[in-house]
Amino acid sequence: MKQLIPLCLSLFIGSFSMNAQSAYQEIREGNDLYKNNAFEQAAKKYTESIQKDVNPVESSFNLGNALYRQEEYEDASRYFNQAANKTEDKVLKSKAYHNLGNSLIKTKKLEEGIKAYKNALINNPKNEDSRYNLAYAQQQLQKQQKQEQEKKEDKKDDKQDKKDQEEQENKDKNKDEKKNEEKEEEEKSEEEKEQEQKEEEEQQQQQQQEQQVSREDAERILEALNNKEKDLQEKLKKKKVKAIEVNIEKDW
Repeated sequence: MKQLIPLCLSLFIGSFSMNAQSAYQEIREGNDLYKNNAFEQAAKKYTESIQKDVNPVESSFNLGNALYRQEEYEDASRYFNQAANKTEDKVLKSKAYHNLGNSLIKTKKLEEGIKAYKNALINNPKNEDSRYNLAYAQQQLQKQQKQEQEKKEDKKDDKQDKKDQEEQENKDKNKDEKKNEEKEEEEKSEEEKEQEQKEEEEQQQQQQQEQQVSREDAERILEALNNKEKDLQEKLKKKKVKAIEVNIEKDW
């Protein structure tokens, strides 16, 4: 199933009641224009017909066809639906629903189009065009639903991928932060070691200075004692000499 079976293109003139006679001229002129592919002008004539008398189903049905040919699918849907509601003729009602289904499919309203084709078959089970288009629309709906499901799954996968990426980025970030912390700790440790070494050297230097001072003090004290001892010995020696001199008798 590759494409939609087109519109039921039959233009309806119908048998008009006395009340509809005033709209007949516009319908006939609209039909002539439609046959010559002057769809915009035809649509104007059908619109004038409806303005004169809203009841004839032919005006709504043919206006729907003219709008469809101009690719004005939403407006066409409105008039096909209007035509289906106006008539009790099941064959005409079936054709109106068929064309309504086509207009809805063109605007991607697949579920509503399927419903329209089903209504066409309810009113005319022999409408093979509607049966074909119903199968086509159902196939398109399944395809659309599958695509939507795949899109959701892709979105879910993308979301998971994004989550995994964020987690990995957080891991990498934490790893880098840990690395930086370790580096900082290492640098800090090196600084502390250098500081400790410096303090130790200063302490050793101070101890050496203190030891040097103590040695010098000791030498000074020792020298002072030696000098004192030397002075003492000198004094004792002098006293001894004096004593000896005193005890010497005079040689007469």
